[in-house]
Amino acid sequence: MPLTFDEVAPLARSANVMIIGGGVIGASIAFHLAEAGVRDIVVIERDTLGSGSSAKPLGGVRATFSDPGNIVLGQRSLEAFERFHEVFKIDIGLQQVGYLFLCRNESELAALQNTTGVQNSLGCSARMVTPAEAVVLNPFLRHAAVLGGSFSPRDGFAQPLKVVEAYAEAAKQLGVTFCEHTEVLDIRRSAAATHEISTSRGVITVNAVIIAAGAWSEKIGEMVGAYLPVEPVRRQIGITEQRAEPFPTVPFTLDLSTTLYFHNYWNGMLLGISNADEEPDFCREFSYRWKTAFDQAAKIIAPSLVQLPLVAGWAGLYENTPDHNAMIGQSKDLDGVFYATGFSGHGFLQAPAVGELVRDLYMGRESFMDPTPFSAMRFRGLQARRTEIHII
Repeated sequence: MPLTFDEVAPLARSANVMIIGGGVIGASIAFHLAEAGVRDIVVIERDTLGSGSSAKPLGGVRATFSDPGNIVLGQRSLEAFERFHEVFKIDIGLQQVGYLFLCRNESELAALQNTTGVQNSLGCSARMVTPAEAVVLNPFLRHAAVLGGSFSPRDGFAQPLKVVEAYAEAAKQLGVTFCEHTEVLDIRRSAAATHEISTSRGVITVNAVIIAAGAWSEKIGEMVGAYLPVEPVRRQIGITEQRAEPFPTVPFTLDLSTTLYFHNYWNGMLLGISNADEEPDFCREFSYRWKTAFDQAAKIIAPSLVQLPLVAGWAGLYENTPDHNAMIGQSKDLDGVFYATGFSGHGFLQAPAVGELVRDLYMGRESFMDPTPFSAMRFRGLQARRTEIHII
């Protein structure tokens, strides 16, 4: 269920910082800014906190990427998730069952070998596995279909809504105001070098704007003159019935060839696939049409999952950029405009680190990594685009 959090909070006439978007990215940024001493922060959410992509029942947490920047974001966030209960006193359901990437041709195998080396050079604990080892890790797999894979035992999944709840509550205690059911209608630059933001609940003047609106970020960017190419694409997952006895515990398993993925969900299973038939759209209505593609892929890689009955499901939006990598940065042309969006399905797992990174950008100080490669300027041809093969 979506969070309900201070939905009747009054909208102030002015603020220091406005964060547009009350998902896990916006909540993380709000907390990290407030923790660092930034005051007078307002978070605007058009619906309820965590009601967008952060509303999914479980989200993967991993550092298994091919791009060094994504690895660093994932690794630092994973460390934060491991400390989460100690810091926020809330159980986020972290299950470090590992991630198992499967490959079924020589090209995929060579790529996995290379990226596993890059990951471990940056402090990860991934290793290559043989088909026999993959089947031991995940008995659902068909041995003959697997050429090899990579396994990272520290990765897993957690509950995004719990993370949003923790960040929002901690940020509120530090003075952050959350305004739900508040939609941004227009943004104008004033003569005083501030931003006048017209919302469905009135006008507020702010010194800085941080765009973390997920699939809606392109429209918000246009209001301030920032080019943030984000395309919404529906992604769906299904959940099987809860059995009296649980399925065997398996890693979060992803097949690079078909984009099929699955893992445990209590005593049932969570199933998904990046269905290529989905057209860009804001539709979040759940349907079972994607299950046909899943079953076709499962016939190859995990036959016992074919036509496994579903009792529930979820539909949400990936916020895809042209290279399926995030945009994190500060506008070079517009004072007081920052952004963290376009995570293409990886926002939850990178959220803790992104909160730190945007905090440091706003405060003008050196951070744990250089955010420049994530700048949206790469889509204007002013820098190289990112390459990431571990995208599902």
